[in-house]
Amino acid sequence: MRPTMDMARQTRAAESPLDAALRAVGDRWTLLVVAALLEQPRRFNDLLADVPGIAPNVLTQRLRNLEGEGLVIAQPYSRRPPRSVYELTDAGRELAGAVRFLTAWGSRRTEGAEESEATRHAACGTPMEARWYCPTCDRAVLEGEAEVEFL
Repeated sequence: MRPTMDMARQTRAAESPLDAALRAVGDRWTLLVVAALLEQPRRFNDLLADVPGIAPNVLTQRLRNLEGEGLVIAQPYSRRPPRSVYELTDAGRELAGAVRFLTAWGSRRTEGAEESEATRHAACGTPMEARWYCPTCDRAVLEGEAEVEFL
């Protein structure tokens, strides 16, 4: 059976928040590009250098996708040839926490990974741990107190 527009709309309507997030940033290179842009805006060639192994055509596609999702904005700095500086939007900067969590998770699972990859408390140097926090109750939410629905 060939997919129709109605089927596509139903699929989108039934998409979970996790589905939507993965559609926006769930491929191999996108979060690496986002991570490179977290520190400061970058030019295309700077991104090629900061994301080892990414091909120029793949970087171009990922930047276009990120722009389409409203996560990156391209600021032209040259008309001839056309060149831009790429910068995260506020929505793109919101991915910083997810990038840090995934980096820490990957560090724990990678043999010989540097512990320096962890985000550390500036006052004492201890690796930070993430905790859920409820702003209404003004307290950390303990294991088992949260209701999470991923799908």
